Amino acid sequence: MMKTTYKLAWAIIPLAVSINTYADQQILDDLIVGGSACIGQDCVNGENFSFDTLRLKENNLRIKFDDTSSTGSFPSNDWQITANDSTNGGQNKFSIDDVSGSKTPFTIEASAPNHSLYVDDGGRIGIGTSTPVVELHVVNGDSPTMRLEQNGSSGFTAQTWDVAANETNFFIRDATNGSKLPFKIRPGAPTNSLYIDTDGDIGLGTASPDSKLHLYSNSGNTSIHVEDVNSSVVNNRVLLRLTNNGSPRIEFENTANPATLFQINGNINDTFVITNKATDAKEFVLDSVGNLTLTGSLITSGIACSSTPCDGVFKSDEYQVESIEEHANYMWKNAHLVGVGPTGKNEPFNLTEKTVGILHELEKAHIYIEQLNKKIATKERSIESLSKRLEKLEQKSNL
Repeated sequence: MMKTTYKLAWAIIPLAVSINTYADQQILDDLIVGGSACIGQDCVNGENFSFDTLRLKENNLRIKFDDTSSTGSFPSNDWQITANDSTNGGQNKFSIDDVSGSKTPFTIEASAPNHSLYVDDGGRIGIGTSTPVVELHVVNGDSPTMRLEQNGSSGFTAQTWDVAANETNFFIRDATNGSKLPFKIRPGAPTNSLYIDTDGDIGLGTASPDSKLHLYSNSGNTSIHVEDVNSSVVNNRVLLRLTNNGSPRIEFENTANPATLFQINGNINDTFVITNKATDAKEFVLDSVGNLTLTGSLITSGIACSSTPCDGVFKSDEYQVESIEEHANYMWKNAHLVGVGPTGKNEPFNLTEKTVGILHELEKAHIYIEQLNKKIATKERSIESLSKRLEKLEQKSNL
């Protein structure tokens, strides 16, 4: 059927309305209106349309989409565009109503600011801006915020979180529990300040963490500070705990000298051990009852403890023990023992070196004791011989 312009019909309608104000008009064909149209009880003759093409004018403004589908699986939901509530003191708003579902999924209140919701030609959504530059762009003069609220309607405990940002920081706020700020990022924070890799490794300052927590920096003052400011004094408060199914370890590596690598090993067979990984030598061993063992390649007074026993002073071919007189002269002249060396005030105290030196001096002291004992024994024998001779002489003189 061809469309026909009903200019005559529109000329007749006012006459029909004047005859019967409430008579419905039914047009069983397409309707083309060459000018503007006003629909509603408050439309008047000579309506000034200005730029309006279609005007709805009365105290209850609704456009109803009444889907009469009733067969098969055709969609049949009814929708409605509503301008303002119809009750006294109601809300000034523009809404899209899901009539069949008795819901209102979309509403704009009167006096909402410009560009409260703006979708540009690229599909980007602006909230508070007509020039969104990303998929969702939120603009506000003071701390633009997005709120995530679990309201308890599904049976779960109510909880509200805010994600916001301003000139001070980007933050997450726990609005339910006193508006605490458990997460903050200050403007100017460096790239990869916090990085979580695909395997769950966390990088602090690096986008390639090689462990569960990897701290990286080239600032020259990198450090880790663990602080508890509780007012109560607790001397056994644990501030760092290492837990492992086996011996937990701490490793120390000097990148300027990669060959030097030390490990602190806790609880190896009930011992605390410091290991030199370059040699795999256990250089410090403290057992569970307090016994301490120190090892190493110390050379003291010509004795290499790593190659020969530290008590090599007993081997005359390896160590020449000075005489008692030489030892005494050196001791009084230099104010220290030969094997121990000087121990200056506020100077580093090499425990291994001093201990080995004391061992040498103790062994030499026993050598000197043995030498003196031999001399005393010799003198005693001489005295005993002289005593016997004197006794014989006295006996002869008495005859």
